[in-house]
Amino acid sequence: MDTMRDRFITTTSRLLDEDPRLALVLAEISRDGFEGAARAHPDRVVNVGIREQLLIGAGAGMALTGMRPVVHTFASFLVERPFEQVKLDLGHQGVGGVLVSAGASYDWPAGGFTHMAPGDVALLDTLDGWTVHVPGHPDEAEALLRRAVTGDDRVYVRLSLQSNRVAHLVTGDGFTPLRQGSAGVVVAVGPTLDNVLAATEGLDVTVLYATTVRPFDAPGLRSAVGAGPAADVVMVEPYLAGTSTAAANDALVDLPHRVLGLGVSREELRRYGQLEEHVAAHGLDPDGLRRRITGFLRG
Repeated sequence: MDTMRDRFITTTSRLLDEDPRLALVLAEISRDGFEGAARAHPDRVVNVGIREQLLIGAGAGMALTGMRPVVHTFASFLVERPFEQVKLDLGHQGVGGVLVSAGASYDWPAGGFTHMAPGDVALLDTLDGWTVHVPGHPDEAEALLRRAVTGDDRVYVRLSLQSNRVAHLVTGDGFTPLRQGSAGVVVAVGPTLDNVLAATEGLDVTVLYATTVRPFDAPGLRSAVGAGPAADVVMVEPYLAGTSTAAANDALVDLPHRVLGLGVSREELRRYGQLEEHVAAHGLDPDGLRRRITGFLRG
């Protein structure tokens, strides 16, 4: 199976052929994958080099002319390093674009902490008007990307090497119920789904699958919680733990409830290791998730 990043390259290359409004801005990352697209559309495929502030500024400038820019690099260099440009060049100027990241929270541990971005979604939460997609499979990444390029809004598509075994139908319009139960609700975001399903096997819980986390699907969460006397909700996210707990609390503000946010801890892991070791170290493997979910529900 191809990776989400592979699918992004092939899909965007096709979209550049189909839509003359579309432009692609790169900062060296994935340059080789887009060599054919750059030859076919030299005026709409721009590589600014390792200049991430310019990356965002160039995309925003294209948007000001009426183009639809797709802007791509590692998450740490797409959201964190040029955050001022994301805030001002896109948000303050009121123009849209599609930011597509690679690397996720710790996809390439050998790159060190400079190439890790567990705080990217939380950082975008400080800005207004962003749609955030977190696909869990290459098919979902393609569907969400195709949806994103048709609009004029600000969209972040967060790609990862982690992938679920099967794809689900995604529309960008809320959470998908995959299991029904009465003891609590577990929301699995993007590539955490397979581990959540394994961790909750045999538990009397509802499992919701989320690939679009902003805007947050408050009606979907309320519907899953139902009209019981109290609600227990667990948010499992592949980025900073607790990123969506405030949104879940707001969705249930008039109901008695508890919310547990699971995700990447704030503690920096200073050994490179492998991706799977980072998943386990943050308690996002099936065993770690089951211990914390069952402990929370019993509590």
